[in-house]
Amino acid sequence: MEARAYLKYARISPRKVQIVLDLIRNKPADVAMAILRNTPKAASEYLIKLLKSAIANAENNHNMDVSRLYVAECFVSPGPILKRIRPRAQGRAYRIEKKSSHVTLVLKEKE
Repeated sequence: MEARAYLKYARISPRKVQIVLDLIRNKPADVAMAILRNTPKAASEYLIKLLKSAIANAENNHNMDVSRLYVAECFVSPGPILKRIRPRAQGRAYRIEKKSSHVTLVLKEKE
């Protein structure tokens, strides 16, 4: 049995999210939450909310024991890119890409 939670169209670069996801992979849910709360990265706020959602899904939808949950799987994939233009010298324009992410978090119960 597993519980999933998805975060789609998060306005943060996938590279920034991947760094924080590597910290919590295969950790118990309560330890993962503690790590996220003490990690000074922008992605931590998104992932705290996502982890709380996954825990709530596990408890309410699948009747899983919260104390035995661990982060079995977590990954990020790139979402759509917002393309913007930045004016530069002599009438030129540079492109700015505002990236977004789709994050998936899977919790399972320890055997």
